[in-house]
Amino acid sequence: MDNYTPKRVTLFAGHYGSGKTNIAVNFALQLKKDGYPVKIADLDIVNPYFRTKDSADELLKAEIPLISPNFANSNVDLPALPPEVYSLVTRTDAYAVMDIGGDDRGAYALGRYAPYILEENNYEMIFVANFFRPLTTNVDDAITVMREIEDASKIKFTAIINNSNLGNLTTVDDVLSTLNKANELSLKTGLPLIFTTIDERIFSAAKDIKNAFKLKLQRKYFDIKEI
Repeated sequence: MDNYTPKRVTLFAGHYGSGKTNIAVNFALQLKKDGYPVKIADLDIVNPYFRTKDSADELLKAEIPLISPNFANSNVDLPALPPEVYSLVTRTDAYAVMDIGGDDRGAYALGRYAPYILEENNYEMIFVANFFRPLTTNVDDAITVMREIEDASKIKFTAIINNSNLGNLTTVDDVLSTLNKANELSLKTGLPLIFTTIDERIFSAAKDIKNAFKLKLQRKYFDIKEI
């Protein structure tokens, strides 16, 4: 992130299973490493499997406060969003990283905070693109998902991250095969492609990729064959 200046609020949204939770955790850890006071919030009330709370120990060790639904990692269908989330968007004493629920259903949770975020106008709304996911295998489908999320959340996207991956099975060639799609998505939407994520296991072999962002996978990525 040498050439990237973060906004006060950074929101990660995308198609279900795009990997936004993993990016949110990595991004928050990098902000902390770079000297920013940072907090992270889990607004994902859709996905019961990949949760920001799965990285709670790592975040605690890095002294990054985590705000998550009251019943995260439980069998409750609709966890309640904690009131502390409001402090992230109404106070400016910390950088906020927010993991938004997948697709338009999950993005509705963001809508209640949109007026505060838009009023401050110091935010980045990042679309996490994974072209290996079934419903976003091409650019036009990805744009459809983007527009649905924007309508639900009441916030427009400002940037794109190419997070195309196959979990711990990802190869450098897999990443390279998606660069043209990511660039086309950037061109069609007029939004900058700010990062292409690379699993830390293969990062050294992909370091020539422009704006590469080293990614440490959450533990659960190694518990399944494909994401």
